Parts: sequence; C-alpha cells; structure tokens
Amino acid sequence: MEQRKSNLKIVPDKKSARMILPNMLTLIGVCIGLTSIRFALDEKYEIAIIAILFAALIDGLDGRIARLIKGTSKVGKELDSLTDMISFGVAPAFIMYFWKLNTLGKFGWLLCLIFVVCVALRLARFNINSNQEPSWRDNFFEGVPSPAGGILVLTPLIISLSGFDLINLNYEIVVPAFFIATSILLISKFPTYSFKKIVIPRKTTIFLLFGIVLFFGLLLVYTFNVIAISAIVYLLLIPISFLHYSRIKKRLENEKNQDDEDDLEDVL
Repeated sequence: MEQRKSNLKIVPDKKSARMILPNMLTLIGVCIGLTSIRFALDEKYEIAIIAILFAALIDGLDGRIARLIKGTSKVGKELDSLTDMISFGVAPAFIMYFWKLNTLGKFGWLLCLIFVVCVALRLARFNINSNQEPSWRDNFFEGVPSPAGGILVLTPLIISLSGFDLINLNYEIVVPAFFIATSILLISKFPTYSFKKIVIPRKTTIFLLFGIVLFFGLLLVYTFNVIAISAIVYLLLIPISFLHYSRIKKRLENEKNQDDEDDLEDVL
C-alpha cells in the first residue's frame, strides 16, 4: 500500500513571535536599571542618572510597541512591573544612598526602604486598576507613576549636577524631604496626568514634532539642566492635574444628576 503523505505542518506561533520584541526591551530595561547601581558605586552619578532615563524611555516604549504589533501578554505585564520595581524603585534608592543618604546612618537606609516599599505598593495597585473598563479616568494616574517617582527622588542630585544650586541647598534636609514627599505621592490617590490619550490636531502635528526635536536637542546639549527643569515642571503640573480631574468629575456628576431628574420627570 502506498503511504499517504502527511499534511501535518509545524506552524510557528505568531503571537509568541510578536511577544519577543517588547519582552526583550523590558529585559534590557532591567539590565540598564541594575547597571545604574554599578555606576553609582563608582561615583559616576551622571552616567547612573542617564541610565535611569534610558530605562524610563524603554519603559514607555515597550508597552506601546506591544500594543502596536499586538504582542501583549500577561507575562509581559508582570515582567514590566518587576522591571519598574528595579529600575525606578531599587536603583534610584541605591543611587541616592551612595550619594547622600549614607551620611544619615540608619535613618537614610530607612528612607530607602520606605521608598522601595511605596513603589511596590504603587505597582501592585496599578496592576489591579489596569483590568478595569476604559473610561475618562484613563487620562489620569492614581498617584505619581513609578518612573516619575524614580526620577523625582533623583531631583536633588540632578540639581547639584546642573549648576542650578545657586543658594547652596542643605541636601541633608532636601534629600529626605524629596524621599518622603515622593513616597507619599506614589501611594496616594492624587490624580496626575497620564498623557496616554492626548489628541493632537493634524494642523499642529508639525509643531509637536519640532517641539520634540527641540527638547531632545536641548537634552543632549544641556542634559542635567533640562532634566531638572522637566522635574520641576512635572511637580507644578500635579496640582493642575488635580484641579482638572476635579472639574471633569464635577461636570460629569452634574450631567448624571440632570439626566436622572429628566428621567424622573418623564415618569411623573
């Protein structure tokens, strides 16, 4: 008897192949975050901060690339959280401990522990809330996101490297204050802009591109000055985002109450 040719073929899993790129980017972010600690050990704080910035850039890209190529996965989501924990929790805490907090003894180490724990709690809450249905609240985070928190605690070091320290700040007070304030903002429910769903009119696209190129150009030339100014601008945006959130929430509640009253009048 003639043997029939098998039609069985091994077909590669396209979904798994699409997951490789974003997960590789996430793992690269882990390596960069850990390497920043190595630079801080050698007192190369400038390179350590730049490494954290690269980790933040990769953190912003991997999720968007995964959604763009339809390569999202539960593994990638958990991996992203673990990466944020290392790059924006552990690494900034160690950098600041080697730079200034070690002079405060046990209190300095306690501040590091508190900050890392708050980053972990922030990430855990984010993972839970990310499973909710889309709404207007997606334009806001609950509290400061972990990448922003990791850069905010580095702000005193960035200011010292930028040359903006014209009044000789007392870093033994400023650094703990930034750690405590950032830790509170991380676990708070204070609304902050997420910048996820920004609608840009087509007519202004060219100006947006010019602004992005200008920003990165200045970042390359005046690195720490631009980072310091950006951190200060972000801090100023926090109360603005709170007022914006409150206004939208109040307007939607008024519209809902108005609709309920109209329905009641129809019934009567």
